[in-house]
Amino acid sequence: MPEMIEVQIDSVRVHLMTPQRLVVLKQVNSERYLPIWVGPYEAEAITVALQEVEMSRPLTHDLLKNVFGALNARITRIEIVKLQNDIFYGNIIVEVDGKEVHIDSRPSDAIALSVRAHVPILVHPSVMEQAGILPEQDISEGGETPEKSEPAPLSKEGAERLSVFEDFLGKLDLDKLDDKDKPDDDEPPPDKPKKPKKK
Repeated sequence: MPEMIEVQIDSVRVHLMTPQRLVVLKQVNSERYLPIWVGPYEAEAITVALQEVEMSRPLTHDLLKNVFGALNARITRIEIVKLQNDIFYGNIIVEVDGKEVHIDSRPSDAIALSVRAHVPILVHPSVMEQAGILPEQDISEGGETPEKSEPAPLSKEGAERLSVFEDFLGKLDLDKLDDKDKPDDDEPPPDKPKKPKKK
């Protein structure tokens, strides 16, 4: 079996347009990242543990950790072992009576448990090859700043869409937007007569 790659939790990010959250794992001693989509509850469970927020009653992952402890099962590590059809597969590795037991788990639950048990997170190299991300380098290898490329030309349809905004901006009289030319809140516009006050 190839040597597993150790990662650490870099951040938990929110997607404003969907209820999904993104856990970003960073390879130890490297600038390679592994983003994994998780549900909002799992993301909250990870965040609560990272921030060491004390809860009055145990959450699900706290309960699971307590059950392992009560059964004399020691969590040694968690592994993300496979990526298939855009689904990540994980294992919780537990030592019981000197034997190593692999428990199938969603990576999000395994990560939430790893934060509580303070155990390493390991990723199979094939998963890193498929889904790992290297950030774009702003400076080329020679140390020179790369030249900025010209933006791609607009398509005919794109140019037509932009022309609508150009027409709109062209019709705006920006001088009238100056605060000094605006009437007071209780003053009517100059082209409308004042309403008589009710007695």
